[in-house]
Amino acid sequence: MKGLIIAAGRGSRLAARPQSKPLCPVGSRALIEWVILAARRAGIREFVVVTGYAREDLERHLKAFARESGVSISFVPNNEWEKENGLSVYKARDLLGGTFVLLMADHIIDPGILTRLVAEPLQPGELMLAVDFRVQGHPTADLHDVTKVLVKDGMISLIGKEIGTYNAFDTGVFLCTPGIFHALEESQKRGDFSLSGGIRVLIESRKARVMDIGDAFWIDVDDEKAIERAESLLALHA
Repeated sequence: MKGLIIAAGRGSRLAARPQSKPLCPVGSRALIEWVILAARRAGIREFVVVTGYAREDLERHLKAFARESGVSISFVPNNEWEKENGLSVYKARDLLGGTFVLLMADHIIDPGILTRLVAEPLQPGELMLAVDFRVQGHPTADLHDVTKVLVKDGMISLIGKEIGTYNAFDTGVFLCTPGIFHALEESQKRGDFSLSGGIRVLIESRKARVMDIGDAFWIDVDDEKAIERAESLLALHA
């Protein structure tokens, strides 16, 4: 199984740092390295990384990291990186023919989430999102920025940052079939280039399922405070 990592955006809230966001130091490693190492612990050795902003620096760094960590990394450029993240996923469609894991370059996660997720069976065309039902007083989620999910009977019913009714958070960790690409194509025809837009297309055909992560840790590293929290989490779970 391959891992797709979207790493094309600039990360405006960390723009004061000299590195591109995926290369921002978090503890002893670059942010994106933590993502790759978590996936490697779940048995994933082959990665496709979508790059955009400052992509030469990121690709150079990851080529060296691939050699030292024993993984394979292919790159897909997204010159339209200022558009929403669903476009980055869609641009990788030619390199992903089967079931794959979709990850965000700025989400540090408990490797156990991926270990459980890759063992889940999927029907053709389906997607499974790892969700966190701890919506009250979450230790790391930014309520103003996190993507929210309304889950009913194990299926995604609503998804988006602005939805008013929800019972889970989107962790940014997905198990996908190529059906996601067809859904993103349809979403983009409607003018929505977000990943959530593609998921909403899958919701229409009841092909968007969820997996509960329980009390596993994850954090979306979007600003300086999140970096500090991530470093504390990594020290705790080392």
